[in-house]
Amino acid sequence: MNLKSAQTHPHPRSLSWWHRLISLTSATLYSTVYTLAGTVLLGSMKTKVLANVAVGQTGGDPIIAVPTQGARAQIPVLPATEPQLIPVPPPTEPLDSTLYGPDLLNPQPAQLYEPVPPLGYPQPAPTVNSADEFNRYILGIGDAIAVSVERFSDLSFQATIDLQGNISVPLVGKLQVLGLTPEAVQDILTEKFNQFVVNPKVSVVLSGTRPATITITGEVVRPGYYSLAPGSQVISALQAAGGVTNIGDLRTVVVRRRSLDGNSIIERQVDLFNPLQNATALPDDLRLRDGDAVVVLKLETGTATDYDQTLIARSTLAQPQITIRILSYPNGRIGNINLPNGSTFIDALTSLAPSLEDSNLREISLMRFDPERGEVVTQEINGKRVLLGDVSQNVPLQDEDVIVVGRSLIAKVNYALRLVTRPFSDFLGFRNFFENLGDVFGSGSDNNSN
Repeated sequence: MNLKSAQTHPHPRSLSWWHRLISLTSATLYSTVYTLAGTVLLGSMKTKVLANVAVGQTGGDPIIAVPTQGARAQIPVLPATEPQLIPVPPPTEPLDSTLYGPDLLNPQPAQLYEPVPPLGYPQPAPTVNSADEFNRYILGIGDAIAVSVERFSDLSFQATIDLQGNISVPLVGKLQVLGLTPEAVQDILTEKFNQFVVNPKVSVVLSGTRPATITITGEVVRPGYYSLAPGSQVISALQAAGGVTNIGDLRTVVVRRRSLDGNSIIERQVDLFNPLQNATALPDDLRLRDGDAVVVLKLETGTATDYDQTLIARSTLAQPQITIRILSYPNGRIGNINLPNGSTFIDALTSLAPSLEDSNLREISLMRFDPERGEVVTQEINGKRVLLGDVSQNVPLQDEDVIVVGRSLIAKVNYALRLVTRPFSDFLGFRNFFENLGDVFGSGSDNNSN
């Protein structure tokens, strides 16, 4: 067979192979096209059915014929339902931050209950707020609330806030309330219960408060941190700290606490002097809370003309006792006596059981540390005139006063004070100075001094 006849009449085996390849390709192409056509037809008929349903032309269950390999399959299609409109709630007013705190869903208790920084540390400038704003209560761990729902007693309950800041609510479960006000909890519970009952009237009251850990600084005997009973007032804080010192000003006692949003410090000023002087009731609308800071300011020089320090010293707001140091012969050593606060010079003098024949009593020095000047202030007193009833010589005493009896000892003390090249910075240096004088002076007698 020549080349031309071979091209005209291919070998039977080659023809069989080409027939199989063409048949397979045609079948695959036909199946793909037919499947796509069926899909388009199905989508078109579904669209037509949905359109008919939308305009009310649903005479029965529509039948869609889908071409398949073999018999036709009839697939019932469920009629489409009317499109449902989802109601959009009306826009609500923004939450009142004075009730809900910094974030309703995620309050930040670490900021709300962080103690106020001590004096001397950078902090926002405190602002003086009204009593209503200052007294709004923020719920914390250990607080208890009582919830009542009118007409639905099964929903009423009492709960204590657990360590995670949650309470257990009927039908609702656990609810985070840490850092919120009782008014905010009332609004939240109203919204929650509204899912189960119609128009619930919810009332939330504070039934128990946690103890208050506060900071007391300024002119008190023992500044520091104190844990007070729930609902304690400023007076309880002052008494826990040992009372105010002789230079504390009770006309302006400052109470500081963090605001509801936790980002600023608010304060109120309490006057405890005028109610005491006028025999009126002390203010009782301010209750200390966890994290509060109480500051007793110093009595400024020149502002004490109408401030009765003796009255304060004898009250329960001041330290109950004062310590007086006495340096006298025969042993020449410092001796300490404790007297009730508000005592005068004659009370210290009579504790020595003096005699009018004692010539040392004519010259007595009362030495007192002045923190403003950082030095010792001396006042000369004639003890005999005091014992004979001279009121002008009977001066009020203060804590850490030093009484030096006798001309010789006074001269030695004054000489030692002149040797001090650095002024005293506090009462501790003043006290240590006199504590170390005993061994220097030794014993002796000054009975011949006049």
